[in-house]
Amino acid sequence: MLLTLSTTGRPSEGLAATELGYLLHKHPDRVQTFDISAGKAHVFYPEATAQRCTAALLLDLDPIALVRRKSGPAGEGFALQQYVNDRPYVASSFLSHALAQVYSSALNGRCHDRPHLVDTPLPLEARLSVVRARGGADALKRLFKPLGYALDITPHPLDPQFPAWGESPYFSVTLRHELPVQTLLSHLYVLMPVLDREKHYWVSAQEVDKLLTKGEGWLATHPERDYITRQYLMKLGGLTRLALSRLLENEAVEEALDGDLLPEAEDVTEPVAPTEPRVSLHQQRLLAAVEQLRRAGVRRVLDLGCGEGKLLQLLLRDGQFEQIVGMDVSYRSLQRAADRLHYDELSPRQRERLQLMQGSLTYRDARLEGFDGAAIVEVIEHLDPARLHAFARVVFEFARPGTVVLTTPNADYNVRYESLTAGTFRHTDHRFEWSRAEFQTWADGIAERFDYTVSLFPVGETDPDVGAPSQMAVFRLA
Repeated sequence: MLLTLSTTGRPSEGLAATELGYLLHKHPDRVQTFDISAGKAHVFYPEATAQRCTAALLLDLDPIALVRRKSGPAGEGFALQQYVNDRPYVASSFLSHALAQVYSSALNGRCHDRPHLVDTPLPLEARLSVVRARGGADALKRLFKPLGYALDITPHPLDPQFPAWGESPYFSVTLRHELPVQTLLSHLYVLMPVLDREKHYWVSAQEVDKLLTKGEGWLATHPERDYITRQYLMKLGGLTRLALSRLLENEAVEEALDGDLLPEAEDVTEPVAPTEPRVSLHQQRLLAAVEQLRRAGVRRVLDLGCGEGKLLQLLLRDGQFEQIVGMDVSYRSLQRAADRLHYDELSPRQRERLQLMQGSLTYRDARLEGFDGAAIVEVIEHLDPARLHAFARVVFEFARPGTVVLTTPNADYNVRYESLTAGTFRHTDHRFEWSRAEFQTWADGIAERFDYTVSLFPVGETDPDVGAPSQMAVFRLA
């Protein structure tokens, strides 16, 4: 898959075309290669003169790596679809990912050497070698023309030897416009997955933030705004409503969801994430923790034992939390958290709010001091009982946040799990699981010892005999 971006110089203004290299943070004299999802991205310059400069982004996707990816395309059109597909060739979410990784500075509006060029409109020409547009050439026009682009669209037949078979959904497209490089890249970042109608990764609530960040300044006024929002979020109703409610503010969201605004070339069934799943127990724990932190007015928060970053996702989406730190003893989990949070793609403002660090909850750490809130969700049961004393001192004596929200399984509820035999734990890594009485005793002791007050709450559906599956303690400095 090839994307070329070209510009021409303005000698009368002292502006050389090669200034493009500064904006993209890629030197015209070098070929650079980057690892991306399921392959590599290469950046090189076929031409670089003062009069005209072209930067080429070539995606070299490995078809075998695509098959091996757990989150890769998994269509069920026919038995060999995993091996015979268009993923290595068409502009898709892989291109968006490459733009965010390879051209991250340009996409986020940063240019250290030529900062005045970031907002400078340049005569730009972007050529996409192959685009898949299910709505045909009309879909391309209705998405790009309202943004001011002049388009050259070349359709590709299904088979030149059999013209009666008709046209394919594939096109070569050239876009021309005078605008800042950042703006053009943001258009491509959002609209390529919209046209392609597939994504190579799980669509989560994080996608709403990405859409609104990259769509800032143009998506809200685009005539196909609702269609773009719905298709970018893979027609997931809950996420679409969330995105539109934030985008439209006081406008009626339901009216915007009445139907597709672009015609479809055919009725195509495509793999998407499950819609409106039942809220899992773990998600209930995370939501309950966020709610308690919000009620306490917390602004600087620790996620201790953050794991793969699921709670961090929720905290990032809430503007109340101005500084968010995730800590875990496992470096591998922190890497997964960074991937889940698309850390490299975050806007500068969001990246300033978030920090990931490695550390242990049983050793004093000065980095944990000075926060007004901490969440410790399903962590303590993974500690050896002998280490709980050290854990308590690290959190409640030395770090000493104003509010600590802590959850752990309720052992009383284990009798409701048919797969658990008496005396066994829910997870092989659990070192203990407390009953409600045991948790109450421990929490009261912590509060008394370290001058906190404590309140206990059930998490999950409560059974009249054995309580809820999880239990939460909220500690507040007295």
